[in-house]
Amino acid sequence: MKYTEEISNKLNELLVKNYDAEKGYENAAENVDSDRLKMFFKRRATERGEFAKEIKNEILQYGEEPKDSGSFKGTMHRNWMSLKSTFSGNNEDAVLEEAIKGEKASLEEYDELVTAKNLPPTIDAMILKHRNAIQAAINTEKLNENTVS
Repeated sequence: MKYTEEISNKLNELLVKNYDAEKGYENAAENVDSDRLKMFFKRRATERGEFAKEIKNEILQYGEEPKDSGSFKGTMHRNWMSLKSTFSGNNEDAVLEEAIKGEKASLEEYDELVTAKNLPPTIDAMILKHRNAIQAAINTEKLNENTVS
């Protein structure tokens, strides 16, 4: 299968999403009091940072230029998370709710690529691995949300 500019663009979109998610989870860790949730968010931030490195390496391997930062939309979402947690009586619940929203948006983008039939096998395997980890994080976040509520 041929690596195309379209695949490069989609991978760059995922790269930016992962930068945003990493920063979002770091922000979430700063906005909760629970040590358990802090550690959970820090692990998610590290995981998403690793995803970004893997995607960046794939883009570079094919001689394309990876993006080097997150998006304006991601910055706005993090700011909203901070603002919401500031004014919410139960900030941990609000932070978890926003984290789940962000992960569901990422999952949709990964799902779109998982169904693409034109990806090289290494990229296909990487995308599926990331997608499954994001789904597992959503499931865990929902369990945490039920515990916090």
